[in-house]
Parts: sequence; C-alpha cells; structure tokens
Amino acid sequence: MMNHTLKNLCNLPLGTVVTGKWHRHSYKLVKPLGNGANGVVYLAESTKGLVALKLSDNSAAIASEVNVLRRFSKVQGVALGPSLLDVDDWVNPLMNKTIPFYVMEYIKGENFFTFIRKRGKEWAVVLLLQLLSALDQLHQEGWVFGDLKPENLLVAGPPPTVRLLDVGGTTLQGRAVKEFTEFYDRGYWGVGSRKAEPSYDLFAVAMIMIQACYPIKFERKGDGRRQLISIIQADDTLRTYQTVLMKAIDGKYKRASEMKQDFLTALQRSYHSHSNQRTFQRTMQKTRRNKKRKRSKTKGVLETALIVAVLLCAYAIYVYHQVLP
Repeated sequence: MMNHTLKNLCNLPLGTVVTGKWHRHSYKLVKPLGNGANGVVYLAESTKGLVALKLSDNSAAIASEVNVLRRFSKVQGVALGPSLLDVDDWVNPLMNKTIPFYVMEYIKGENFFTFIRKRGKEWAVVLLLQLLSALDQLHQEGWVFGDLKPENLLVAGPPPTVRLLDVGGTTLQGRAVKEFTEFYDRGYWGVGSRKAEPSYDLFAVAMIMIQACYPIKFERKGDGRRQLISIIQADDTLRTYQTVLMKAIDGKYKRASEMKQDFLTALQRSYHSHSNQRTFQRTMQKTRRNKKRKRSKTKGVLETALIVAVLLCAYAIYVYHQVLP
C-alpha cells in the first residue's frame, strides 16, 4: 500500500519547481510519467530541455537505481537505459521533508505494444532481438532487470530502437528479484524460482512475445506450462518460434545471446520456408497457365478439324447432287 509521503509525491501540482539542495539545478514539473512502489517519475523542464525526474521517499532505493544507471552508462555499444544526468535532494517546503531524487534522459518514443499494433507482429521479433542484445550486456555486468514487461520498454527512433525504462526492479544476480509483475514472472506460472539469474529475464522475453502475438488477456489456470503451450500453438507466428519460446519458458538458456541466435535461426528458417512456398505457388500458377494454354490450343485444333470435316461433308453432298442424272 502506498504510504502518505509517496502519495503526496504522486500528486504534486504541475508547475512545481524542484531545486536541488546541493547542485542547485531547478526542474519544473510538466506531467507525471508513471509511479511505482519506490517513487514517481515526472516529465520536467530544465535548462537543458525536457528530462525525466524521479522522486522517492526511499533513499536506499534511489541509491540502488542510481548505481544501476551508472553501470548502464559504462556499457559500450548498446543503449541499455536512460542516461543519468543529476542526483540530488529536494527540501519540500509543503511537506517539510528532504526528498531524494535523480534526473535522467527523457526518451521520447512509443509504447512497445502500441508500436507492434501499428506495424505488425513481425516487428516483435526485430525488437526482441535488440532487447536480447541489451540484456546480454546487462547480465554480463552481473545484473538482472527483474521487472521486465512491455510497460518498461519504449521504442525510440528512427530507426526503431527498443530502450529499457524504470530500473527499479534491477537486481544483482544470485539474490531474490526485488520487483516483478505476475504475468511476466515465471514463479507465477509455476515454471521456476524468483532467483535473479539471466533465465528469469529470458522467461519474461518469451511472455512479451506471446502477449505481442496473442493480445487477449489471460491468467494462469491449472498447469501453467501446458496452458502456455496451447496458446503458442494457437497462433501461426508463435508456432514458428515455439522451440525458442519453450526453451525460455523451461529455463534452458544460460545467456540472452543463445536465445537471440535461436530466434535468428527460426527467423531464417521461416523466411526460406515462405520463400520456397512462394516459389512453389508461382510454379503451380505457371503450370496451370501452361495447361490452360495447351487446353485452349487443343480445343482450337479440334474445332478447326470439326469445321473442315463439316465443310468436306457439305461439299461431298453438293458434288453428289450435281452428278445425279
């Protein structure tokens, strides 16, 4: 349940100016972007443009998230999450309390599922391949994202690029996952523990894929694994990646790069299958056209022969009548 201080932070008047106690940077709140167990995030105006500002009454949680964002910034070659811009305290005059906060890059983009609905299910695989690359880097740094779900993914660009948001659930490997959402949690489906390890995140990737292709909301009923198999088999796209999805559900992947490679292999196999099918269809269409032409040609020859025969008969009758006495 949300405590009194956090509830107040979620209801700050728009236009409120948050000024850091130590760095003296000021941020004008524009609108709320979201809230969770550990705080609330606002879109804010700063001297450097729009930023995302997170306020929390939990200094330990803020310190942990700042640590993760700093780790993210050290990973080269892949944008794991928003850039960290500022960390400070705000002395709230109305609450008479010191509130820790941090400021990060505001990533403008579309919600993951909104993007997929607009452009088609085939984009789900493209974006998840990017996500798996990011997760592989994160896992190599010794972290698990934990609360991995579509709401924590944003598609920025162009070109379309998936970005991770809300690092509040990010947990050091080997510990218990700090935050989770039931639908994307393997513990809820009865197929694994909540131990922070790469396979925990990869189960969530499989569930994101399932939800992207099978958007009807559903809950666990009975045997969770069997239920997920039946849902995968009910959709053409999911069936294409059934082997990959089931390996992730069963926790058989040790690294995100392994799942990415299997996704690519299945994608290539699907492309060749469709390509061969199109070639077969074109061949059959050509064969049917040739047969049709042959039938038309044969029919024309027969019709010509019949006409000639009729004319010959008519001519013969005419000659016969001419020679009669």
